[in-house]
Amino acid sequence: MEVSLIMASTFAFIGSYANADEPGIYACTYDKETGALTLIGQADGLQNPTFLVPNEKNRMIYTIMEGKDTEGRKCGSAAAYRFDDASGNLLRLNEEITLPATTCHISIDATRRFAMTASYHGGMISLSPILEDGRIGPTVDMHRHEGSSVHPAQTQARAHSVIVDNAGRYAVVSDLGLDTLFVYELDLPNQRMLLRSQLSITPGSGPRHFVFHPELPFGYGINELNSTITVYAYDSAIGRLSVVQTISTLPESFTGDNACADIHLSPDGKFLYGSNRGHDSLAVYRVNPTDGSIEPIEYAPTLGGHPRNFALSPDGRFALVANRDGSNIVTFSRNAESGKLQPTGSELRVSKPVCIRFAEVD
Repeated sequence: MEVSLIMASTFAFIGSYANADEPGIYACTYDKETGALTLIGQADGLQNPTFLVPNEKNRMIYTIMEGKDTEGRKCGSAAAYRFDDASGNLLRLNEEITLPATTCHISIDATRRFAMTASYHGGMISLSPILEDGRIGPTVDMHRHEGSSVHPAQTQARAHSVIVDNAGRYAVVSDLGLDTLFVYELDLPNQRMLLRSQLSITPGSGPRHFVFHPELPFGYGINELNSTITVYAYDSAIGRLSVVQTISTLPESFTGDNACADIHLSPDGKFLYGSNRGHDSLAVYRVNPTDGSIEPIEYAPTLGGHPRNFALSPDGRFALVANRDGSNIVTFSRNAESGKLQPTGSELRVSKPVCIRFAEVD
C-alpha cells in the first residue's frame, strides 16, 4: 500500500501494535515551531510493525514485523519502504525474514549498508545487508545467546536492542534475560559480527535499551525489571564497557509496579531521559560532563498509559511520547537550560503507538 505525504523538511514515522488488516505505520508532518504532529498517511498489511528506523540519505524506512516461515511458524521479518519527499509517496519494496523468532528492535549501521535486529523471544540478533536498491537482503550472520537470570521473566536469553557506537565500529546488545551487555565488532567487509566483550550487571536488572553520549566516552542503559539506569564508561578502542553508576528511575515515594522502556540523551548531551511504564513518566537527569554520572531533576507525567517509546526532536526543543495504552502521542516542550519538560497541549491519537522516529530531509 502507498502512503501519500505532503512536502515537509522533517517527517515523523510511528510504529504500533496492529493486525495486518489495520493501519500499523503512521506518517506525520512535524511542526518545528510547536512540536505538533499532523497525521497525513498510514500503511497497513504488516503484523505488529512495532519498531522502525529511517535512513534519510536514501529516503528509506525499515520496520520489523511478525512474519511466517515456509511451515507457517512465527518468525522475525523486516520490511523496506522508500519515501519520496518530492512526490510524498511511501512505497513498500520488500519483506525479508531476519530471525527464526519474532523481533523487537531494528537498527542500521553508520554506512547504511546493513540492518541489525534483536529477538526478545529468541534471544538472538541478526545482520542483514541492505541492497543497492534499498531492499533488505537475506540474513548473513546470526548470534544466539544462552543462559538465564533470577527474575521470572529471565528464564532464557532475551536480546532487546542493538545500538551502534558513534564510530560505527562496535554495537552494544542489551540482553534483558541475561543481565548482560554484549559488545560486537561490526566486521562489515566480511558480513559478520564478532563478540569482543561482555559485561554482567546486577541480577534482575533486565537491560533493555542503550544510548551513547554524542561526545563523551560514556553510554547509558535503561533496565526494565528493576527500574534503574546504569551509566557506563566506554572504551571505544577495544569495545569494552565498565559500570560507573546505577540510579533509580523512580521517586522514592512511588510504591507501585513499574517497568522501564526507552532512553535518550538531549542532542547536546547535557540531559538524559528514560521512560517509566507504571509510574507513567519520563525520568529526567542532568549529565555530569566530567565523569558521565547523572542526577535526577524531575519525573514528568506522560499524560497517557505505558510510555513504551519516546523521541526527542532533532533540534532538541521537544519530546514526543508514545503512550501505548493511552493510544496517544503527547508533545512536551523541553527547556534547554534546565532539561525540564512541559506539555504543549498538542496530542495525536493513534492506536497503540510504540515507536517514534524522526527523518530530516534536506
